[in-house]
Amino acid sequence: MNARLRFVFLGLIALSAAIATAAVMMLATGGPGPRPAAAGDVGGAFALTDQDGRRVTEADFRGRYLLLFFGFTNCPDVCPLTLQRIADALSAHPALKEKLTPVLVTVDPERDTPAKLKEYVGFFGPEFRALTGTPEEIAAVLKAYKVYAKRTELPGSALGYTMDHSSLIFLYGPDGAFVTAFDPTLDATALGNEMERIVR
Repeated sequence: MNARLRFVFLGLIALSAAIATAAVMMLATGGPGPRPAAAGDVGGAFALTDQDGRRVTEADFRGRYLLLFFGFTNCPDVCPLTLQRIADALSAHPALKEKLTPVLVTVDPERDTPAKLKEYVGFFGPEFRALTGTPEEIAAVLKAYKVYAKRTELPGSALGYTMDHSSLIFLYGPDGAFVTAFDPTLDATALGNEMERIVR
């Protein structure tokens, strides 16, 4: 695949991810932009492995707000940009760090080991955590949280494949109830202001 065709191909992947994100936003929140939703609409129980190799469940995050983003460490653009926006939003609103835990859940359990995730989220701040699991465990979480993810082969690339996925940022309350979903294209200022408005 020459450079021009590879550019077009990756552009189509990004477009399909954007469409999937918009569809999930409509499903999760009833329309574009962050808005409240009833508890239980998006999410559920899970048992996964964190970046330190410890088994955790959704109950381990109770008592604090939980900010969930689904992505993967080999993501070339959307994932690192979104995680950096979250990091910048938290830096601009330090009080949020006392009440909220940002967590990356991988959509690529085949490659994202706990050690790899620990190194990756460490770039964004010590408050970040990451979760992985078996392919079956991750598939169950993706279904419960209404996250689209699909492996896309990259013939001729050293990466072998990429993951096409939706990229909403989900916020859960201290009681585990779904609060809202944020558009990943929100800039750090807007995201920080929205979180500060909600998180009390």
